[in-house]
Amino acid sequence: MHTFTLRSLALSSLVSTLGLAAFAAATDTAAIPDRPEKLHFPPLVYEPPNPADYRVELKAGPVAYVVPDHELPLINLALYVRTGQYVEPADKVGVSELAGYLLARGGTESMTAEELEEKLDFLAAQLNSGIGETQGSVSLNLLAKDLDTGLDILREVLTKPRFQADKIKLHQEQLLQAMKQRNDDSADIEEREQGFLAFGEKFWANRYPTAASVGGITRDDLRAFHHQWFHPANFVVAVSGDFDREAMVAKLETLFADRPFQGEKSPAIPTNTTFAAPAVYLVDKDVNQGRVTVMLPGVLRDDPEYFAIAVMNRILGGGGFTSRIMNRVRSDEGLAYSAYSSFQGGVYYPQPFEAGFQSKSRTVAYATSIVLEEMKRIATEPVTDEELETEKRSLIDTFPRAFATKAQVAARFADDEFTGRFAKNPTYWKTYRDKVAAVTKDDVLRVAKEHLTPDRVAILVVGQKDQILLGYPSHPVKLTDLAGGKLVDVPLRDPLTMQPMTK
Repeated sequence: MHTFTLRSLALSSLVSTLGLAAFAAATDTAAIPDRPEKLHFPPLVYEPPNPADYRVELKAGPVAYVVPDHELPLINLALYVRTGQYVEPADKVGVSELAGYLLARGGTESMTAEELEEKLDFLAAQLNSGIGETQGSVSLNLLAKDLDTGLDILREVLTKPRFQADKIKLHQEQLLQAMKQRNDDSADIEEREQGFLAFGEKFWANRYPTAASVGGITRDDLRAFHHQWFHPANFVVAVSGDFDREAMVAKLETLFADRPFQGEKSPAIPTNTTFAAPAVYLVDKDVNQGRVTVMLPGVLRDDPEYFAIAVMNRILGGGGFTSRIMNRVRSDEGLAYSAYSSFQGGVYYPQPFEAGFQSKSRTVAYATSIVLEEMKRIATEPVTDEELETEKRSLIDTFPRAFATKAQVAARFADDEFTGRFAKNPTYWKTYRDKVAAVTKDDVLRVAKEHLTPDRVAILVVGQKDQILLGYPSHPVKLTDLAGGKLVDVPLRDPLTMQPMTK
């Protein structure tokens, strides 16, 4: 009787549980909409971190963003340096790239390059360095337990790099081999010529290393460049990981204290750009697809209208498959696998508007005409409510990704410090979404009219000249009909001297 009662109770409990589950399932099913667009979600509640909570002005000179993160026993430290291609001597073009690469790979006063590499391998640590156009960087990633050893290595790299002779020679040879391939890929040609059109032949960013300039760089040149620019007044630090904040600040003070040499404070970055005259610029390259970039003068990222410009660009071509250029050129006409537009605001000088794609040689002119049509349409007709809402929601809803990890938080705030955004607008991220949300259809139309001006368009084409100029039989658009009808032949540049070549 007792056994029977227990079994009856168990069975009764099971039936009740199943009944509740079935009821819940039925209720949930009834609550599920039959169409995806009927789904509704509560508003996302998210506030970005405050940069002031992590900012530390070190006594040794640098500003540091110190962000503890105890999730993993790791530490990430990145050092941003105010140096770059813009401070290179005119006769030593390439010295910044060579110095940046070898700083963490060419040994130190007490360790050869091989010994340094072995030491880092033993610690399972990563040490990297590099110098670009407007910024240098040195980064260290390692286990938290090895922090003191890692900082000792980092200090020696920063203050007493060896620039080992055989490593210099090896990297010079690697750079020379890379130069020889400069005209092999049409994408490299396109990127290079974009810079010449956007900023001018004489702009410092368009000075390229040559075989002569790189070959003439000596160990003394690298040391002189390093001593001139690598000192605390030019540093901004981002550090995140498993540490006590106050203890880390003390370690950073020690890292940068008592420098063995004095350097110079970096000068302002030159901004004397010159945009190309309206025309079609054609580089003859024997490839089966033409590469096209439609260009216009750009803006700075702190332009008062930049949020309207960003939304406008996403609707036009920056929003992927929701954008007009992608839909017209790829989805409707099947002329390219991908088509886009980009309107990134420049940090120090205006970055150009660009719209681009790759297409078969015979359809280059027709596809380009479609891009120009869409640029004209968005500058003359209001966008739809749906387009506006889609792109604004995309920018707003993906906003938290900018701060997804503590390392991202430290790096983003350090970059804002480095580029001057924090000094100019310390509440930029706090007000970001409100400024996006405030963009209206009238704003989009206004900035499109102001910036997408057809009489200033420069069109760069890299591909088979004869085939491209033929056009497509069923679409009587000629390349010479675009950009005022002016066609400029752009010669390939000698890969070792960067001087234009004549056929």
